[in-house]
This record gives sequence, C-alpha cells and structure tokens, in this order.
Amino acid sequence: MKEQIPYKIYLDESELPKSWLNLRAFMDKKPAPLLNPKTLKPMTAEELSSIFCTELARQEVDDVTKYIEIPDEIRDFYKMYRPAPLIRAYCLEKELNTPAKIYYKFEGNNTSGSHKLNSAIAQAYYAKNQGLKGVTTETGAGQWGTALSMACSYFGLDCKVFMVKCSYEQKPFRREVMRTYGANVTPSPSPTTEVGKKILAEFPGTTGSLGCAISEAVEVASKTDGYRYALGSVLNQVLLHQSVIGLETKTALDKYGEKADIIIGCAGGGSNLGGLIAPFMVEKIKGERDYQIIAVEPASCPTLTRGKYAYDYCDTGKVCPLAKMYTLGSGYIPSSSHAGGLRYHGMTTTLSELYDQGLMQARAVEQTEVFKAAVQFARIEGILPAPESSHAIKVAIDEALKCKETGEEKTIVFGLTGTGYFDMYAYQKYNDGVMGDYIPTEEDLKKGFDGIPKINL
Repeated sequence: MKEQIPYKIYLDESELPKSWLNLRAFMDKKPAPLLNPKTLKPMTAEELSSIFCTELARQEVDDVTKYIEIPDEIRDFYKMYRPAPLIRAYCLEKELNTPAKIYYKFEGNNTSGSHKLNSAIAQAYYAKNQGLKGVTTETGAGQWGTALSMACSYFGLDCKVFMVKCSYEQKPFRREVMRTYGANVTPSPSPTTEVGKKILAEFPGTTGSLGCAISEAVEVASKTDGYRYALGSVLNQVLLHQSVIGLETKTALDKYGEKADIIIGCAGGGSNLGGLIAPFMVEKIKGERDYQIIAVEPASCPTLTRGKYAYDYCDTGKVCPLAKMYTLGSGYIPSSSHAGGLRYHGMTTTLSELYDQGLMQARAVEQTEVFKAAVQFARIEGILPAPESSHAIKVAIDEALKCKETGEEKTIVFGLTGTGYFDMYAYQKYNDGVMGDYIPTEEDLKKGFDGIPKINL
C-alpha cells in the first residue's frame, strides 16, 4: 500500500551490484560494429587500444559476456556514494493529482553532481592499471569533465579536458571545479590542435559541439605518449558501467514489490538512459515483461526523432571510428541550448538498434517547456535538476497527467541524472523570460545529412 513505501528507498552496501550488465549480450540482433574509417572493416580490440585503454577496448567490442565483474577498487569507490536512492515523488503526485506512482533514481548525490562518475572512475582505474600518465576527453555541459577530473585526481592521473565553447562560457563554475581537481580545461574548438584550427577556419565564431571537442581530445591523446582518450557517453563500455543505475533501480523496486510500467530518461549520447533501462530491457527482450521505454531529447538536437540511421563519423574532425547510429551528421552544429550534455549529433549504437527495432520510443521537447518542468519539480520535490535531467521530468509529468485523464494507475520511473546548481545562467534566462526555443528546419538538418558518408555494407 502507498504508506508502506518510503519516500527514499535506500539499499545497503551488500546490495551494490557486483557486476555490470552488458545489454548487447542479450540482444538477438546485435548493434552494428564500429568501422575503421580507413579500411571500413570492423574495428578490433587491438585497433581500438591505440585510442582507449586496453581493457576498455576489449569491453567495447564484447557483445557476448552478459555480466562483467566490477573490480574491487571500483566498488570501494562506488561505496562513497552508492547505492543511490530511488525516490518516490509523493509531493509531485499530489500536486499533479494523478493516480500514477512516480519514482526517480537520483544520481546527483556525489561531488560531480551527476551519474557520470560511475564510468569516470572505471575508465580512470583501467588507465592507472595500464600505467598511463593521463587521459584526454571532451565535455558538453561539464558533468563528464567534472567526474573524470575527480576520478583522475583519485588515481593520480593527468586530465586534459576540451569543453564545448558555449558551455565553457556559460558555466564558469563547472569549469573551475574541474580545474580545482587538477584538470587542464580548454574551450573547443581551439587553436591548440590541428583539427581545432581547421574547424575554426571552416566555422568562424562557432559555439562548438561535442563532435568538435571529441576530435580535439582524440588528436591530443594520439599524439601524446602515455595518454589515452576517455569518453563519457555513446560508447558501449560507458553503457556497461552505467548499468549500475538500472540494476540498483530494479533491486529497489523489487524490494517493495513494485513493477515499473513506463521508464523515462533523457538522451544525448545515451549513457544514462542505457544504464537505467538495462535490466528492464533484458526482461522486455526475453518477453518476460513489457515496458514502455521513452528516450527524451531536445528539439534543437533531435537525433532519434529526426535523424537518419546510418554509418557516420563519431566526431566532427572525422578521425574517430564510424558507428551505425541515428545521426544528424557529424558536421551538424546544434544551437547553443542550455542542455549542453544533450547536444551530440548521434546516439549510441546499442540504443539506436533498440529504437530501430521498435523496443523503445523517442520524444523531442522544447527548451522552455523543459525549464518549466524543472522549476515545477524544484519547487515541489526540493531538488534543483540539471537541464538534461529535466527533459525526463517533462515527459514524466506528461505521462502522469495522461494517467489523470484515463484513471490508469501506472508506475512511472525516470532518471534524475544530476543537479543543476552550476546551471544558474540557464535558470536566470528562463526566470527573466528571455529564453527561446530553437527547432532546426529541414534545410538546417540537410546540411548535416549531406555530410553522412555513403557506406553500403
């Protein structure tokens, strides 16, 4: 009954997952492999090891091993902030006057302020174990850069971060947290790399994109001895590490006999959504239970809802492997929206394949509606959400109101991926009534689509 379920469902340390769940290993039709951009042949772990740590390269191509044991050193670090709470949104339910039950998995209860630390600590651990000096990376809104800076500091590694220029300018405090943890932070595109110079020449005055920042980070990693590249989303290895989110969520629901009907997550590259849905999607694939799974993306960067399913470059500079994914084209430069972490031009191959098979849905929402939901949630539930997370909040509220109309008592679960305390410039724009919405035209999208390589396999 309602009163028997606490506001916050906490798990103890013994319930912290001992293994990551590899969602691809359960899929009947596997995601298409990454391709070598020169040979157009599937990338091997050996080839990927020139970019990523050796163990991470092995994880990237593994679509057979269903569960991969979490090293003790990583689990010990997880224990500082995990298991994360699953919270029953009683106050929001009351405000909406809905018969729906609403739960959110809160990933903001660590210093980095988001779910990104789950993979950052794993990637830093494998880099340290390999004897590397440091890693390079990109960051959009700054959550990933912050998390990796923390993880590198913990293991005594150097960290070089290329931060999307508009976020670098909009979020100076996020930038300073990274620097406090010892990271070197550069606005991207920058004149410090060859690919950065090229992008600046082609797009003078650009506010940057994750694709640009990735290119710069990969270039520096490949040209610097003792360094490898680390990525905070999109890759299969990242979805693997983020599966702790979904595993904990399912354990918490099972503890009280609750069954989710609708699972919602914001979607940029796909890391938090992939991690949240992992165990639930396994049940759906097996035919054990049907869930409505919804990916929510910004209308300004509508990768799933308006993109093309094709092989494309993972970065603007076209130096990374090709991935078959829903994409707007590696040359697509999205508007400088405040959801910096959801501005990647593509979607992880795993979620792209699941979406293409009809196993999940996608919705695109406008920025002002997202912040309206964020403010409503903050005033009612007492947590200031990150703009990225607020995309999921918006659709969770929409679904709860549908239940109000129909009288259905559905259970809604969404991912609250992080806090928005470094996003006050965005909240200021909304509160001042000067925030706008941008929806790309077909002509805008065509510019990106025209750059998608013609690959027939």
